[in-house]
Amino acid sequence: MPVYPLTLRAMFLGLVLTWFPLFTAHADEVSGIRPLHGAIEAVLLRLPPDTHYLFDPSSIAQFLAELDGDPPDWAAVYGYGHHDPGHDDRLFTLNRERDAKREGKPALHQRIAFLWFGELSRFDEEEQGFRVALGPRFNPTPWGDVRFKHEDLPATLIAQAGPATAALKVRFRQERTIPIDVVVVGRLIPAESIVYDFSHEEEGRGLIMPVVQVEAVEFVLNESSARRQ
Repeated sequence: MPVYPLTLRAMFLGLVLTWFPLFTAHADEVSGIRPLHGAIEAVLLRLPPDTHYLFDPSSIAQFLAELDGDPPDWAAVYGYGHHDPGHDDRLFTLNRERDAKREGKPALHQRIAFLWFGELSRFDEEEQGFRVALGPRFNPTPWGDVRFKHEDLPATLIAQAGPATAALKVRFRQERTIPIDVVVVGRLIPAESIVYDFSHEEEGRGLIMPVVQVEAVEFVLNESSARRQ
């Protein structure tokens, strides 16, 4: 496995935090060209204090409990699956009933932050940053698998690494991929908020999809990757 100089970690830690403002007022102003941070703490320290971090199964489950009380009876809703004539109706009813009971809950309007998987890809000479490929993170919880969905995410995502760019280019040529974490910040869209469905990977397993209006995205070098520096 390649060994990278300690200076790369130091370069990230020395990034100037004032490169970009973290927050934008409206979704149409969200920038996808962001600095690449060396540690998630650099992002968290700059998030508004009312941000609710949903980075692990327990915090996600607690957030769902604040919104919807208890997990659904997935077995009863699933029945015999898609071949069960009442399956779709039961799923539709579950979503409608939960939407109605969720109205007015304070958690419905909280600012939240969650994580998606990311990878640095080719270097964009014009923007002087690495293109970011994005992928969903499925979070197994006692409620079922939770996959956050987003609205108005910037079409182009670019991570600018500043002084660490040269070292990352060398690493990219060796490994062809560099994992990062993508921090997505926003609020649930009240009209859609949370969608209940079933997993396509595991028969009868519940899938919960909070739908978030994006306010900001931030890029962080994946911690397991950073520890190799």
